[in-house]
Amino acid sequence: MAVMGRDENRNLQESYGGGPAASKLQVFSDWYESGMNHIWLPYSQMKTASPPLAVTHTDGSRVFLAEGGDLVDGIASWWTACHGYNHPYIREAVESQLSIMPHVMFGGLVHEPALTLARRLAKLLPGDLNHVFFSESGSVSVEIAMKMALQFFLNKGVTGRTKFLSFKGGYHGDTTGAMAVCDPEIGMHRMFTGSLLPEFVAPLPVDAGSIAELSRILEAEGHQLAAMIVEPLVQGAGGMRFHEPWVLRRLRAAADRYGILLIFDEIFTGFGRTGTMFACEAAGVVPDIITLSKALTGGTLPLAATVARDHVFEAFWSDNPDHALMHGPTYMGNALACAAANASLDLFEREPRLDQVKALSAAMMRELAPCRELNGVKDVRVMGAVGVVEIERIDDLNGMRRRFLEERVFIRPFGNVIYLTPAFTIGPKELARLTTAIVKVVGEMI
Repeated sequence: MAVMGRDENRNLQESYGGGPAASKLQVFSDWYESGMNHIWLPYSQMKTASPPLAVTHTDGSRVFLAEGGDLVDGIASWWTACHGYNHPYIREAVESQLSIMPHVMFGGLVHEPALTLARRLAKLLPGDLNHVFFSESGSVSVEIAMKMALQFFLNKGVTGRTKFLSFKGGYHGDTTGAMAVCDPEIGMHRMFTGSLLPEFVAPLPVDAGSIAELSRILEAEGHQLAAMIVEPLVQGAGGMRFHEPWVLRRLRAAADRYGILLIFDEIFTGFGRTGTMFACEAAGVVPDIITLSKALTGGTLPLAATVARDHVFEAFWSDNPDHALMHGPTYMGNALACAAANASLDLFEREPRLDQVKALSAAMMRELAPCRELNGVKDVRVMGAVGVVEIERIDDLNGMRRRFLEERVFIRPFGNVIYLTPAFTIGPKELARLTTAIVKVVGEMI
């Protein structure tokens, strides 16, 4: 990515409402221009990608820019900031913990924020999901879940169960093991097909044909499988694809029939995003292992959890040291992150978050409905605090992103979908700015 020049930067910033840039540019030009020569950005072709916007601070559902002006954030920083940015209660909890103990290793030592969080998560989750293993990112939590599943069978003396089954359209992270269970054909990691350990991929069982295909794969390969992994209700980065709760009940039944562990990847869907605290609640299904991250800390600090049911944990409970789960991230159970997560759970208890999600869902359904009448729109769908406009084809993705910036909103379409995953606390006027921008830009560009 070429470093953004002063004129280009000024023009881009002024396009979304910033004032004259000359006086403000000097404030951040040194750190921006020198730093951009060394940073490697996510999911970006650095040579051709548009320059990123410089952000100075955030508040509620707004991102404030170095050149002046602000954007209404429609995606809550990759679906994390469920309470909005800079919630004072979470900020105070982190500040308090910072003054006492920001971090201590989790090997041989524990602390109150982590143990309290583990207890609270076990109480919130359905069934006997009672055993919490902390890490720092969603991808790593998936790796840990896969490792648990493999070792579960090894510890029980069962050999040959070394494979995983995932689903078309699925995405589970960017680390090597997680990439192996993403969609190998349409996913962002398809170029690694052949370089990763081969796993089985099936269609989600949503109709008679896909149900038959899944049954065929399980009948032929079930004896090799340690686990199947799925994003419940919404396949996020694979295209914001929705499926019905009964699909999860079918997967639970199939896992039980073939003696396979069932892993729910709730990194995106957990903590209210689909309308219930966890997506698995809508189906009345308890997975054997669940992964959590993103909104766990309310969008403040990196933290993830892999939570196992009693029978999974018991396979590791042994006098044999080889049966231990040999995994331990350096920042596992970070005290600052756990303090933020506990504060976030307090807010779910004290403030009407799920009611806000219900109202947000109804508002997005109503305000995005005009898109149904526009040429090139394939589908408009809403589940909880996820709103999606699916387009037949987006010819100029970067151009559409720039056009949203001109409307003073931060919306990041990908593939053929434009989506909203705002903070649950977003105000009606801010939401209207997002939905109005989508209707307007789709009408212009599609």
